[in-house]
Amino acid sequence: MSSLPKCVVFDCDGVLVDAVSSWRTVHEHFGTDNSEMLARFIAGEITDKEFMRSDIQLLKSVQAKIHQEDIFRAFSGAKLMSGAKKLVKDLQSNGVYVAIVSAGVDLFVSSVASMLGADDWIANGFEFDEDGWLAQDGIVRLGAWDKGDIIKKMLNQIDCDPEDLVSVGDSVMDLSMHIEGSRFIGFNPTRQTAIEGFEKAGIDVVLGKNLDDIRPYLGI
Repeated sequence: MSSLPKCVVFDCDGVLVDAVSSWRTVHEHFGTDNSEMLARFIAGEITDKEFMRSDIQLLKSVQAKIHQEDIFRAFSGAKLMSGAKKLVKDLQSNGVYVAIVSAGVDLFVSSVASMLGADDWIANGFEFDEDGWLAQDGIVRLGAWDKGDIIKKMLNQIDCDPEDLVSVGDSVMDLSMHIEGSRFIGFNPTRQTAIEGFEKAGIDVVLGKNLDDIRPYLGI
C-alpha cells in the first residue's frame, strides 16, 4: 500500500462523476452532438476557447435563448461515481486536502464539490448575462492540457510539496496534472487515447467505476 498523501486532486467528469464529459451531458440534454469538435479538441487542433465557443454556437442552433436554469436541468440525472463520497470523507478525516481541477462546466463542478465537501475546486464554464441568459463565449479559467499550472499554484497556497500530491484523472489531458515529483492515478480510462497515453506514461491505472479501488494507491 502506498503512503497517504497530503493532497489529492481529482478531475471531475469520469472520475468523481459517472459521466464522460459535462459538456457532452449538456449536448445530450439539448439533442446536439459535439463529438467532432471534441475529437479536434482532444487532438489539440483547437483551443479551449474555440472549443467552448463552438459548443455554445451548436447549442444555440437548436435553442436560440438558453437560460441558466436550462443548463442546471441538463445535469439533473448525473450521479456520483461509486465510492466517491466516502473516499473524500475518509481522506479529509486523515488530514488530506481534497481539490477538484476540471475543464468541465463550473455550474456542475461546483455542485459536485458541494456534495462531496471538497476543500477547493476550479472549472471552466458558461457565461451568462445579468438576467441569466447564455452569452456567446465561455469562461476559460484553466486549459484542459495545462492543469499542472493551476495545481502548482494551489500547492504553493497550501504549502504542499509535489511529492505529497496524488492526482487522479481519466483522460490523456489529465496527465498534465502529473507535475514533476508527484504521483498520478489513471482511473476509469474509456477513450483509446487515454488507455494508450496512460500506458506510455507508465502510471498506475485502475479500471472500472469504483473509486474504492484506488484506495491502496492512496494509502487509505
